[in-house]
Amino acid sequence: MTDSVAPLALELRGISKRFGALQANADISLQLRSGEVLALLGENGAGKSTLVSILFGHYRADSGEVRVFGHTLPPGQPRAALAAGVGMVHQHFTLADNLSVLDNVLLGTEPLWRPFSRRAAMRAKLLDTAQRFGLAVDPDARVADLGVGERQRVEILKALVRGARILILDEPTAVLTPAESESLFATLQQMVAQGLAIVFISHKLAEVLRVSHRVAVLRAGRLVLETAAGQTTAAELAQAMVGHQVALPQRQPAGALGAQVVSLQGVHTAPRGTAAGSPREQLRGVSLTLWAGEIAAIAGVSGNGQGALADVLSGAVRPARGQITWGHVDDGGQHTPYPTQARALTVAGVARIPEDRRAVGLVGDLAVWENAALDRLHTRAFVRHGWVRRAAARAHAQALVAEFDVRGGAQADVRDTPARALSGGNMQKLILGRALRSPDSTHAVPRFIVAHQPTWGLDVRAVAFIHQQLLAARDAGAAVLLISDDLDEVLALGDRIAVMHAGHLTEALPHGHWSRERIGLAMAGQASAQH
Repeated sequence: MTDSVAPLALELRGISKRFGALQANADISLQLRSGEVLALLGENGAGKSTLVSILFGHYRADSGEVRVFGHTLPPGQPRAALAAGVGMVHQHFTLADNLSVLDNVLLGTEPLWRPFSRRAAMRAKLLDTAQRFGLAVDPDARVADLGVGERQRVEILKALVRGARILILDEPTAVLTPAESESLFATLQQMVAQGLAIVFISHKLAEVLRVSHRVAVLRAGRLVLETAAGQTTAAELAQAMVGHQVALPQRQPAGALGAQVVSLQGVHTAPRGTAAGSPREQLRGVSLTLWAGEIAAIAGVSGNGQGALADVLSGAVRPARGQITWGHVDDGGQHTPYPTQARALTVAGVARIPEDRRAVGLVGDLAVWENAALDRLHTRAFVRHGWVRRAAARAHAQALVAEFDVRGGAQADVRDTPARALSGGNMQKLILGRALRSPDSTHAVPRFIVAHQPTWGLDVRAVAFIHQQLLAARDAGAAVLLISDDLDEVLALGDRIAVMHAGHLTEALPHGHWSRERIGLAMAGQASAQH
């Protein structure tokens, strides 16, 4: 526990914020001292993002004030927060891949009219800061060539070099290997020892209890619990977040497997993603067979080819080499070629839960009912003679909203709410419902489900719900491909598990073959972990 007389770094006093009928924050007061880690928890939509946005000046509070080291921050001025020493490392990194580490740190720190650059001084400061906090980095390395853990170090260094004394970490371990997470925790200890104040936002309750001194829980915009980390448990925190006890569904071993659903043999793809030419975002000779009635889980650090695998199996990308076939056999005794168009895959019973719910899963400016029908606008379920059958689409959306408990927005009818107004958890439930529930009787459940990061950044209740739905789909005969960075999720759901690294996929082996340590080694590219 930190020294109780350490100076106050941050004070939130009576913060309230309303968006129409939605009370996002209601009279929230919190304190954070230098050399202390405060964990901020809450369900998706509980008000965490709004509170942090007020702290940074992106939003103006309706009432209340933010004080940093005893000085009141002017509302609605992000520059004032940065100047006062507030820094943030976002879950989704904000680095320029085509620039070096040093250039990324320099970005935004120099005016355009400066006659000469301070590169030499900034390089020295960067190296000194890296040494102080144990964050080894090469200033001249191109960001596109860095691993995920290294990119996170750059984000942290960028904030520290710019003078951050209060650091907010948003889901900092979401895309890290176990070894990288341990390295981050060691870095946090050094930061705290040198007097930094840290706000740790995470849905991983075991990590929260390990790294934080105090925990604050928001529910429905209100502060419902503030306690010392050593005086609570993960179960108590989960209950505070949702208002009742929450238990993740327990995976039972899969029953007798059904028919082969899809098979990949030696599949290669061209490089993809923002880092063109990077070996991380392509497939290199991937072979995998999936069967009805099982969940095959793919572990790995994000960016090692998982996105390419999901795109190939969803019809978004054609393989450059290799073969993909449906498991069923035609009259000539040959396996049927796998459809290569997303439309054909939908008709054939393939459902996709994409990694990026905002950019790929939903169209933010369209209403919930329109998004619910998007992937079937080429079918007679919602379109007749070129016209959208609005009543049928709205009826389907109503069924999804009710069954999957989609909530949010200021509209009286959630179906009319723009998708961008939903919380992350409600967006994901809408996508899940759209994927799993056909508007007609063609498929009771999809034959094949590609679930890519289905619970990324979601709260414990949303995670439990999605896990339950995926297990139910498996038990109903679907083949499920789960791609996840979360080892707890992989081990909780996977009947067979494989690990992807640099575009290569290990053999998919039964759940009992794997341990966290063995998966972690394979994620780091150590071939010995496969045996």
